[in-house]
Amino acid sequence: MVVKMKRNELTEEEKLIENNIDKLKPVSGEKKAKIEKILTGARKSKSISLRISVYDLDKLKEKAEKNGIPYQTLINSILHKYITNQLLEEDEILKALSFGSNADLKYAE
Repeated sequence: MVVKMKRNELTEEEKLIENNIDKLKPVSGEKKAKIEKILTGARKSKSISLRISVYDLDKLKEKAEKNGIPYQTLINSILHKYITNQLLEEDEILKALSFGSNADLKYAE
């Protein structure tokens, strides 16, 4: 499901930051340099070549079109969720749905 926001509407995370702005502390020195390096790397992207089956590519394109996004964006999103342990196994999702939200979930590895 694609959530569309109004142009100037804040996300929940942005609202939380704005509501707690007076509690934020400045970061300096080595910690600041480390954070800046991470952010710079996160903003950069690198073009890669990837071999994928025609069937898988067609299915990715179908799902991307259904969600209104380019298929490359979908691939990038899936990869990002996988490496950040946000991609859940289907059987774990079904287990959580049947046992309630307190079920222990296993992430794709």
